[in-house]
Amino acid sequence: MLYRLKVPGVIGIFILIVNSLNAQNKPDTVTAVPLSLSEIWAKADAYSKVIKIQALKVAASEKEINDAKAAVLPELSVKGNLERASNLPMYENGLLEPPTQHNIIHTRYKIGSEAYFNLYNGNKTNLKISAENTRHQLISEQLHLSAADIHLRATTYYLDIQQHLQFRDLVVKNIAEQEKQLAQIRDFQKNGVVLNSDVLRAELKLSRQKMLLVQLENDITIASQKLNILIGEATNFRVLPGESTDTLPLEPAETYVNAALQHSHQYKISAQQTTLSKIKVQDIKGNLAPKAGLYAEYNYAYPQTMLYPYAAAPYGFGIIGIKAAFPVSGFYHNKNKVAAARIELSQQTLEQQHLEEDLRQQINEARIRYEEDLQRITVARENVAQATENYRIVTNTYANQTALITDLLDADVQLLQTKFELSASLVAARLQYYKLQYIIGDL
Repeated sequence: MLYRLKVPGVIGIFILIVNSLNAQNKPDTVTAVPLSLSEIWAKADAYSKVIKIQALKVAASEKEINDAKAAVLPELSVKGNLERASNLPMYENGLLEPPTQHNIIHTRYKIGSEAYFNLYNGNKTNLKISAENTRHQLISEQLHLSAADIHLRATTYYLDIQQHLQFRDLVVKNIAEQEKQLAQIRDFQKNGVVLNSDVLRAELKLSRQKMLLVQLENDITIASQKLNILIGEATNFRVLPGESTDTLPLEPAETYVNAALQHSHQYKISAQQTTLSKIKVQDIKGNLAPKAGLYAEYNYAYPQTMLYPYAAAPYGFGIIGIKAAFPVSGFYHNKNKVAAARIELSQQTLEQQHLEEDLRQQINEARIRYEEDLQRITVARENVAQATENYRIVTNTYANQTALITDLLDADVQLLQTKFELSASLVAARLQYYKLQYIIGDL
């Protein structure tokens, strides 16, 4: 390799160290697979433990709904008992005298059933069903919010890998150009056109670029490991991000606000919490309502001891009727409970209104930052064009010995920096766009 020729001892050792580090950081076997962002999201959804936990909570809430609906069915129970009774001692002359033993029927049993059907209980049964349905919707939105959080994290790692890969490609190309340039400078030095210090400066810059390449490889590895953990892949798995458009469509702010009020997971959760608070107020008010229901009971027992004269024979007995009760004590026991529930409802309503205002602020900020990134992309493109032209001019003037080596190296650094800025601006714009989609609940 050209950079090994005529290299001073210190710089030569430095380059050897860089090459050694570069070799150490290359995985033995790396599986590189091109994946789109939507495929990354799908893999994250399938693997995420957080999403699986929330899915189990959703399944449990469905069972709670079924349990609440089952409360409208009548309550049925079957009971029975088998007894063995002793003789009946009668202390006719007092406890200190021997009693008279009376034989009785020793074996006793009773088998029966009961039923109760609620007619009215202050609408508490229907309120419980409504509460469980609302709670199910709330937990489902928490599942969607968890998935959106995972998608945003995956997007951040994905775009981070994409940016570092672009940086690496730029540095690799720059190193190739610098090696050619270094060979040319060495030819100039052989011919006595330039000083040896020009060669040293070019070699030092090349060494720094190679160290930067090592750093970028490490950055790619770290970002890949983070993404692999999120999507459940092995350490040696590496995602190759697909090509992306420079910009994504931007809607008016009010359009995003309306979308957020309909789709934002945080706003839906807050709205459902408000609904639960309303149901709680109605449920506590129901404590003052009368309760009524049908009941029935039938028993088959032995011996017959309900009517006199008693008989050593089995008998059956059934009743049916209506039960009703009115909680008079509820007028003073329930007052503070209702007041506390109303305060909780007012608090939750204010929190929902505050969240709406916060969503508007987040949307406006995200749009402004996205537009700023778009402007930065335009400026970065112009800067790349200007830096490219400047580098061409300085390269020609240096070849004609009308420019210094410092001018040439500075021009190269400026060109590479502007390309970095353009790549970073494109990635930042995409990330800001997806953050906006996260806010409105569309990620």
